[in-house]
Amino acid sequence: MTAANDRELVLTRIIDAPREKLYRCWTDAELLPKWFAPLPWTTASAKLDVRAGGTSAVTMRSPEGVDYPSSGVYLEVVPNEKLVFTDAFTEAWTPSEKPFMAATVTFEDIGGGKTRYTAIARHWSVEDREAHEKMGFHEGWGQCADQLEALAKTL
Repeated sequence: MTAANDRELVLTRIIDAPREKLYRCWTDAELLPKWFAPLPWTTASAKLDVRAGGTSAVTMRSPEGVDYPSSGVYLEVVPNEKLVFTDAFTEAWTPSEKPFMAATVTFEDIGGGKTRYTAIARHWSVEDREAHEKMGFHEGWGQCADQLEALAKTL
């Protein structure tokens, strides 16, 4: 899949694990910290209320020990198929100070226990998309996809 416009970044992978396991890794607050940050970064905490309108609060930690909290709201949840979430809102539909993106993650069963995993980050501006790309979207989200696959294989 390619970006539909100049504000999107897209990552697609074929992952050797069933979509149910990938979805579980995305939605279980005990599993998410095991794969969500690209090493040597870590995920210090994760609180997830996985339902449309539910909130997420995830804190990533840099190798230097600096915490980067991020909160958001789930817009759409289709178990084992799709998650749509955004940082445009925090809890209870409170607007965030600076919305950055809305993301869609899909899990498509392609047979043989494999899944087409697609992550789309949609940004409010071209500048935000460029900033995310420079932060290492493809490398970071790609490394996380590898970590996600490795964890899902152990479930």
